[in-house]
Amino acid sequence: MTPEKYCQQKAAASGSSFYYSFLFLPPERRRAIMALYAFCREVDDVVDERDDRDAAARELAGWRAEVGELYAGQPRHPVTLALRAVLPRFNLPQERLLEIIDGMEMDLRQTRYPDFAALSLYCYRVASVVGLLAAEIFGCVDQRTRQYAHDLGMAFQLTNIIRDVGEDARRGRVYLPLDELRRFGVTPDDILNARYSENFRRLMEFQIERAENYYAQALKQLPDVDRKTQRPGLLMAAIYRAVLDEIKRGGCPVLDRRVSLTSPRKLWIACRTWFKG
Repeated sequence: MTPEKYCQQKAAASGSSFYYSFLFLPPERRRAIMALYAFCREVDDVVDERDDRDAAARELAGWRAEVGELYAGQPRHPVTLALRAVLPRFNLPQERLLEIIDGMEMDLRQTRYPDFAALSLYCYRVASVVGLLAAEIFGCVDQRTRQYAHDLGMAFQLTNIIRDVGEDARRGRVYLPLDELRRFGVTPDDILNARYSENFRRLMEFQIERAENYYAQALKQLPDVDRKTQRPGLLMAAIYRAVLDEIKRGGCPVLDRRVSLTSPRKLWIACRTWFKG
């Protein structure tokens, strides 16, 4: 199997909304974003699929070394081989890939976040950095597009956190800021034991409002000159915002289920957003 095919299968198998936005890209950009996304999936899977934290830490250290080999011109993994093929064309700094690994390492050390400032660093590393790299691959000429990409990454990660509250709790993780839980009268045990309440619904509506504000802020900052090339991000935003709408409309039932859209609906939103421009 070629490195390119490996990355494509990795992206498709995830079932992520992001995959649908990649389908509309020109071949060279599609290969680059598939390679980047596959890298993110690989390092994320290290944390999510390993019960032994020491073993996961060693594996992430191996990925850190592999990134070094990539920029030394001697990668070995199919994902880094695919990335090597696109590096001459796209500006993908080594430190950005290492920052993504930094974010994954936070998941090994930390299962609670005292406040939103602490959570923001995590969101930046695992999502905004990816957004900045993706913006380069999609194509940007205006510096303001990078701030758009940063804020859109924040919005995506906040949406993931909202959607996956129950799933994360079953792994012992609570990403919702602890000071905000206290403000709304919700305890970490309520989250871990899937106890619904009116206070929990209000807490989640507050989280949704924050994510929606990040989407609005990001879209407001996208300059017209880059709007066409950044359509994949706009497409992803449309799908993710539809997920938020579903969660809010359903009363925030995220403790015992994972709210998602069907593949046909994702594709319909993707096509509508892409051709809307």
